Amino acid sequence: MWSPLGWGRLTGKIRRGQPLPEGSRLHATAEFGPPVDDERMYRVIDVLDAIAEETGRTVPQVAINWLLQRPTVSSVIIGARNEAQLRQNLGAVGWSLDAEQVARLDAASRVEAPYPHFPYYRQDAFARLNPPLV
Repeated sequence: MWSPLGWGRLTGKIRRGQPLPEGSRLHATAEFGPPVDDERMYRVIDVLDAIAEETGRTVPQVAINWLLQRPTVSSVIIGARNEAQLRQNLGAVGWSLDAEQVARLDAASRVEAPYPHFPYYRQDAFARLNPPLV
């Protein structure tokens, strides 16, 4: 998975009701990245924050660990800007979120599948076997 921290949006540095941090690359790159539903992003960040607190990990470590546990993700390509970020991101391995934590993150990030897929995702058995991609 490319850009597992969503162009810096899932680092914990971006907060509801606050301006982008001065050093954020998003000032220059946001318009080139994928469109983002801000409310959905903030819901995910709220859950990432809570789980980071529970686990004693950082928000980026929780986000990357969550992605590594997704059945459709075979690898994660991190884009650390410096050694400190690289070391922090590497702290996402060697441990696992529990099922309840993964379920909370999945719920916070869930979007309705587009037509013609949405009826199938509404069927409970299908949704459990094929969780929607984030």
